Amino acid sequence: MLTVDFARFGLRSGDRVLDMGCGAGRHAFEMYRRGAHVVAFDQSVADLQEVNEVFTHMKAAGEVPPGALAEVQQGDALHLPFDNDEFDRIVAAEVLEHIPDDVQAIAELARVLCPGGVLAVSVPRWFPELVNWKLSDDYHSVEGGHVRIYTERDLIAKIRAAGLQLSGRSHAHGLHSPYWWIKCAVGVRNDDHPLARAYHRLLVWEIVQRPRLLQLAGRVLDPLMGKSLVLYFRKPMAS
Repeated sequence: MLTVDFARFGLRSGDRVLDMGCGAGRHAFEMYRRGAHVVAFDQSVADLQEVNEVFTHMKAAGEVPPGALAEVQQGDALHLPFDNDEFDRIVAAEVLEHIPDDVQAIAELARVLCPGGVLAVSVPRWFPELVNWKLSDDYHSVEGGHVRIYTERDLIAKIRAAGLQLSGRSHAHGLHSPYWWIKCAVGVRNDDHPLARAYHRLLVWEIVQRPRLLQLAGRVLDPLMGKSLVLYFRKPMAS
């Protein structure tokens, strides 16, 4: 389930790309399939071990084109272990809301992005996220949980302050907002609640089978109540 719109992202085969806060690796895997040189970066050693195993299986199964490369690297988002201007494309999907010093993390992303490169950032959208916080403290007040709710204006201002230029925006996962409202209402760990279980089956059907009706519903709901705000920025060419 991808959050970044690759038509907007402009990834090219051979690009060196960073998936910062890669988690389970969904965007890293897609970029690898598209022929990029991918660095999957995260603080979690366990997540990176699993991502690296999938990279290995993808290569063995012939799922990636010749020349595509993939590696994992563990570290701190506030001190990225990369050179200035190192990456052609960067994805930071659903990660900044977890980082107390997001301004420093954004500065690091801007530093390692090359001039002319594109950064795709996604965060939980303000209104769906606000509903979650109102319904459940357990949704966000856990170790490593969400530390803030972004408005679109606030996030754009922070990234522009790091020297990047906004080039596009979109919303994603409109069908997923009601699922999390249900979860927050019945208990975020209560996966066996009948309503939560039924809606989860609907989302699995959407992801696996991609029925046309749910695809159409998603396109309608994304701009209205999409769970994720996705912003695209470009780093100006050096003058």
